[in-house]
Amino acid sequence: MAVRLLTLTAALLLAGCGTTATPQPQQTGPKVVATTSWEAGFAKAAGAGNVTVIVPKSVLHAPDYDPKPSDLKAVADADYVLYAPFESFAPKITDAAGSNAKKVEVALDNSRDKVKAEVTRLGELFGTQDAAKKWIEGFDAEYARLAGEVKAKWPGGQRPKVVAQMFVGYAADLAGAELLGVYGPEPVTASQVAELRNKAPQFVFENSHMSTGTVLPDANAKQVDLVNYPDDDNDLLGVYRANAKTISEALA
Repeated sequence: MAVRLLTLTAALLLAGCGTTATPQPQQTGPKVVATTSWEAGFAKAAGAGNVTVIVPKSVLHAPDYDPKPSDLKAVADADYVLYAPFESFAPKITDAAGSNAKKVEVALDNSRDKVKAEVTRLGELFGTQDAAKKWIEGFDAEYARLAGEVKAKWPGGQRPKVVAQMFVGYAADLAGAELLGVYGPEPVTASQVAELRNKAPQFVFENSHMSTGTVLPDANAKQVDLVNYPDDDNDLLGVYRANAKTISEALA
């Protein structure tokens, strides 16, 4: 990794490399570089309008990403670099670029209360508290609306019973479901499969970003693939809208 970073630094100094990452159209607030669209979603919610994403969506596992010279250029010009604790390449390339950007670890958790706490924290850090507060107000209203739409699809008006991959357990709350158990992030073992099957869930909420296939084969549970990352618009609310739609269709 050290040799790779030296090579990247040399490439940055020798050529003005254009970043492959695309900044968002709205250029307001601090200049933020985010490793993935997930961190970017939190940044945008907190009020940052000038956000660049490093890792393309085609890379399914961000910690395995191989940084490019263009990423050094991006972090060199940033005010903040946002990354998850397991994305160690981000602080390394920030240091390699000689950047004065503040390195900020983001708690990637889409649970309702944790999202609001993290957006509030970032808003205070960016000096965009008003924008963060306004987003949270809209988030609360949209979350309630989506939860109501999903509830209207409950089979027979009864709470669905689910098991969930640990990083999409928040979707059970959105669905108003009874969460019988969680699994992962490692692939489930035979004994875990048996344990989860014995709980008799109606649905399995699977993390599409870390899927290992059918979780409960030979069970009567319907598997529902859910998302954590926003689309290219970095709209964190889009995650909840997409999952509410997917869950509603599965319940119906």
